[in-house]
Amino acid sequence: MEQGMEVHNLNLQLGKCLDIKGMIPADAKCFVINLGKDNSDIALHLNPRFDHEGDVDTIVCNSKAAGSWGEEQRETAFPFKQGEKTEICIHLDQDHLTIKFPGGQEMSFPNRLGLQKASFLSVEGFHVKSLKLD
Repeated sequence: MEQGMEVHNLNLQLGKCLDIKGMIPADAKCFVINLGKDNSDIALHLNPRFDHEGDVDTIVCNSKAAGSWGEEQRETAFPFKQGEKTEICIHLDQDHLTIKFPGGQEMSFPNRLGLQKASFLSVEGFHVKSLKLD
């Protein structure tokens, strides 16, 4: 997977949305978006997999607390296409994160860390064109 980007001091507050626009490489096997406090405390690990680690057209989500991964959650409705532009909106709430995908698809992932503010974002395998806090 190609090297990505990291953002520190993001300041995504409860009730707000992080809108990520970009391009999925034509040869992508997967891409990763991590949102949390830092690299050891990740409230949302979003990993859409085209064909990676035995998963095909599957979205894998997880969280990491103090460096330890939690239980994976899988979604088989897969709205992504290699080589296409895409947009993902992640809404932070007290109890869960709502992820909005292209075509109106949504999924919810529990806020296992009780995160009040997300200050860390990392993206790998995805060409980010813009980030916007709403």
